[in-house]
Amino acid sequence: MKRPQFLRWLAASACAATLLPVPAAAQTWPARPIRIIVPFAAGGSADVYARFLAQRLPDLLGQPVVVENRPGAGAVIGTEAVAKSPADGYTLLLMSNTHTVNETLVPNRPYNLTRDFVAVAPINYADLILAAHPSVPANNVREVLKLAKERPGKLNYASSGTGTPYHMAGELFKSMSSTYLVHIPYKGSSGARTDLLGGQVDLMFDAVTTMVEQVKSGKVKAIATTGKQRSVVLPDVPTVHESGIPNYEATIWLGLLAPKGTPAPVVNRLNEAVSKIVSQPDVQQGWAKQGATAMVMNPQAFDKYVHEDIEKWAKLIKAAHIKAD
Repeated sequence: MKRPQFLRWLAASACAATLLPVPAAAQTWPARPIRIIVPFAAGGSADVYARFLAQRLPDLLGQPVVVENRPGAGAVIGTEAVAKSPADGYTLLLMSNTHTVNETLVPNRPYNLTRDFVAVAPINYADLILAAHPSVPANNVREVLKLAKERPGKLNYASSGTGTPYHMAGELFKSMSSTYLVHIPYKGSSGARTDLLGGQVDLMFDAVTTMVEQVKSGKVKAIATTGKQRSVVLPDVPTVHESGIPNYEATIWLGLLAPKGTPAPVVNRLNEAVSKIVSQPDVQQGWAKQGATAMVMNPQAFDKYVHEDIEKWAKLIKAAHIKAD
């Protein structure tokens, strides 16, 4: 083909590409209310941030956004409901890293994150804190590790249940420091927290925002926080990473998924809307006071992030032989 003919062909091809049909559903989306299913109980951080988005998304999408709580079976019930929903952008899943842990911990799930969902957008992450009862004779990570070795099989830590981010933070701590701590799982954070305050348990990994007032009042001791950098809420408390366990990081993060097959234009529009909301200075400043940091990624980057988190916890679960209750 001669060069002038080739250029004409190339131009015609480019024009034709721009005229490729976009699915009708994507063209008219959204034409009705959107649901965000939260597979956790009302009142928790996942529910709070889902409702925050539901308040702001209508301004950008032009349709109401409603939140529906479907807790139960370690987030399986609500997650399965979204996996079986039409892939039309009207039903979304509010996920957390509980889901990436469950990919390995709960082998008989009726869904698979990578097979049945498409990544939409991350929302935010929050650091945890390793807190100790005042009676525990340790004030930093090195002293906790020393105490654990001096009292083999006696030093313990509470969590809100097997497979939760609080439990996995403890298991990662144990694995990366080659230290044994006895895990005491509870059915929810409140019971674990109550027993930590009462001295029935020694340690607990908990949300910074939940524990900050207890630290300031002296009811618990702040041993370390779990993020890459120090928490804005507790800037004087060192991270586990800088306290003797290099590269340690364990946070709670949230994001949105949609059923596999949801049109890319719909996913991209949702991602743009969520990213715009979480990038607003007033949002980031307000979240920082709560110990949360906004996350902004395109769908492809968030998909990679989810896959890497699945792999991170899969290695730990298999190495530590962790089993679901």
